[in-house]
Amino acid sequence: MSAHASSTGSVWRQPAQVWAVAFACVVAFMGIGLVDPILPAIAESLQASPVQTELLFTSYLLVTGLAMLITSWISSRIGAKATLLTGLALIVVFALLCSLSGSVDAIIGFRAGWGLGNALFISTALATIVGAAAGGSGAAIVLYEAALGLGIAVGPLLGGLLGEISWRGPFFGVVVLMAIGFVAVLVLLRGPKEKPVPVPLSAPFKALRIPALAVLAVAALFYNIGFFVLLAFSPFPLGFGAMGIGFTFFGWGVALAITSVWVAPLLLRVMARSTVMLLTLPLLAVDLIVAGILVADATALVVCIIVGGLLLGVMNTVLTESVMEATDLPRAVASSSYSAVRFLGGAAAPPIAALLWHLYGATVPYLFAAASVVVATLTILLGRRALARIDAREADAAEEAAAVLVGDAT
Repeated sequence: MSAHASSTGSVWRQPAQVWAVAFACVVAFMGIGLVDPILPAIAESLQASPVQTELLFTSYLLVTGLAMLITSWISSRIGAKATLLTGLALIVVFALLCSLSGSVDAIIGFRAGWGLGNALFISTALATIVGAAAGGSGAAIVLYEAALGLGIAVGPLLGGLLGEISWRGPFFGVVVLMAIGFVAVLVLLRGPKEKPVPVPLSAPFKALRIPALAVLAVAALFYNIGFFVLLAFSPFPLGFGAMGIGFTFFGWGVALAITSVWVAPLLLRVMARSTVMLLTLPLLAVDLIVAGILVADATALVVCIIVGGLLLGVMNTVLTESVMEATDLPRAVASSSYSAVRFLGGAAAPPIAALLWHLYGATVPYLFAAASVVVATLTILLGRRALARIDAREADAAEEAAAVLVGDAT
């Protein structure tokens, strides 16, 4: 965040190994929105229904979430560099298989493998940057958030550009960029100086017994339904071509990045974390309701998507910082258990939205998303006593760095 950045004068003067991991982070986060512009094209080219096409998100997010439960166990045994390289290699392989597929079912399966690689990579990348960055953890925070924001914003735009050529184009693009990232990490990243301490496999499961973490995880599950209805379903009612969808979600990604990096920290200087969430979530629900009512007006829907991006950026940062403050658990354990639960919401939302669209029209998926966000709001409100700790003290720089790890990587 900017406050931490100000404590260092060398945010952008980093060792080559840090830039290698940061570049790979940009590409990994691009993968979130890369397929967004080509969803209609895939449905048309492969004679797939919208529900089938939305499963491209479901398989990816479901496996990413479940794999988060074991990534800390794996990385604590084989080391950060090996975990990063394994994740990157899996993404390269499965993105290539997606690009060569001839059926939507095959792509759904290969996106699951992609999700495994993504979980291994993103669960390790920030810790690596924090450990190697010059200028302390404040510099690492800014660099990581910059990579995150750039990836989220550029992903849909690149997907639209390459999608104009072929729906296979974005997948080929990921293969090339991730292969470059793999080589960069392999050559430039040095191994750890200290032997990692093994983490028990049961640690993330036991963590969810803690009331504060359980409340935040459940809230995030329902919040992520709203997030991914907006991201994954909206390309269908928009009715744009690949470039139109790409530019729309480029704006969404820029809005999300701006509020995540700059606006959320400003709000947290004057309000408690739970207060920020209880103000932002109802605004997001209203935005989704308006999107549903005005879904037939493409211009109005674009505005709602951009406004949604602004609100999502605030929520992502505040939610994940809250997770880091909620317990005394190791940050890797807290983040992995929380991520596993919240990704279930992201995995379920796209096909449910497509099914509701088929049965009841384009308005109902957004109302479903709004209702889910209301449930998230009530979860925070009713569980506020258990969340007293997150408002009691400010996260230090290292905790905030870890908080970003789980936040917007979805």
